[in-house]
Amino acid sequence: MSEGFLETGHESDEAGPDTRPDREGQAEAFDAIGDRYDEAFPYKQGQLAAAEWLIRTLSAGSRVLDLGCGTGLPTARQLVDAGFEVVGVDLSRGMVDLAREYVPGATFHRLDIADLGPDGSHDLGRFDAIAAFFSLLMLPRTEIPGALWTIHELLVPDGLFTLSMVEADVDYFTIPFLGDTIRVSGYLRDDLRKVIEEADFEIVEETSYTYAPAISDVPPEEQLFLNCARRD
Repeated sequence: MSEGFLETGHESDEAGPDTRPDREGQAEAFDAIGDRYDEAFPYKQGQLAAAEWLIRTLSAGSRVLDLGCGTGLPTARQLVDAGFEVVGVDLSRGMVDLAREYVPGATFHRLDIADLGPDGSHDLGRFDAIAAFFSLLMLPRTEIPGALWTIHELLVPDGLFTLSMVEADVDYFTIPFLGDTIRVSGYLRDDLRKVIEEADFEIVEETSYTYAPAISDVPPEEQLFLNCARRD
């Protein structure tokens, strides 16, 4: 998995009051992982290519949300370098601190996706595009459709959405991860397409990559990347 879940600005250092206890445990795991994350996942071909799709498709100066920004590498930096206004959110305080250090041209907030919805505690405005690389898999399956609708509502009409998931038929399954444990969910690719389309997104492009992390305790995985457009 290439990003956790889910600066020059410094607001919103605390997650909202409705943060779920087990999600806080997820954040603590990524706090402990820190810089080792990028060391374990040095090759991010699919993630780089999906961000390049945004760069090719969006107008100059577009506003982009990196949902589950991790350390800000490579996505937030890639988008900032392309001249976009980038906002990143992540539930891990450690990841947000690193992202602010590595990508000072973006703005980062420590927030849960639940904080961003219609009943959430923070209004970050609307976005021309949203990237969610390996962040939705940190949620139970029951929460993923709601998260997708939140993303839909955060986008402007005809906004773009790019995401990645690991192909696996699991629901909030506990796995060892970089010396800690996290819980992850996944879909088989046909099921993933269905849940994305049910949230009123059109899938424009789809790619997949077989990925072997540079560590022993995380097995090879099939990574799915979907580039989508918001339907109205």
